[in-house]
Amino acid sequence: MKKWLIPVIVIVVVGFGLYSWTKGFNNTAVTMKEEAKTAWSNVESAYQRRNDLIGNLVKTVQGAADFERNTLTEVIEARAKATSVNINADNLTQENIQQFEQAQGGLNSALSRLLVSVERYPDLKSNQNFMNLQTQLEGTENRINVERNRYNSTVGEYNTHIKIFPNSIFAGWFGFEEMSRYSADEGSENAEEVEFDFN
Repeated sequence: MKKWLIPVIVIVVVGFGLYSWTKGFNNTAVTMKEEAKTAWSNVESAYQRRNDLIGNLVKTVQGAADFERNTLTEVIEARAKATSVNINADNLTQENIQQFEQAQGGLNSALSRLLVSVERYPDLKSNQNFMNLQTQLEGTENRINVERNRYNSTVGEYNTHIKIFPNSIFAGWFGFEEMSRYSADEGSENAEEVEFDFN
């Protein structure tokens, strides 16, 4: 075998190995990032389901009770605001996610006040449509929590993949950046006080 052939073979083998390695990193990172985007879409879908249910809930409450207009107006306005905040899955920054969380938090608060106020209306509480909607809302809140947790888990796997060495080098080369996680609403560590005012 000629002496010059050995370095050429080594270069080809190393080059092919490097190509396979970077290709594997890139394809895995792309797959993981797309899974994280899908998980975010599922978060938005769960919130959309809640927003759709709230419209039916408001109509049921309006039809079944001589209800405080302010509370209903707050829910309707908060729902409109929450549905107007959309995030492009390609731009899931912490700032955008916080803006989304704030809009959803306003709706959570208004909805909580609505459900607490309903306690004053025994006829409404016994209304089958209202009870079904309330049960569906509770289930939807659980879905939202599950989807947020899945999103965070998927983002965590992706972020770990692009941060470990030597992947961190390839991530810089190919432009893969850390994705933001969904975090708890500010102040959510404090239990919300529920007061019944029957005056």
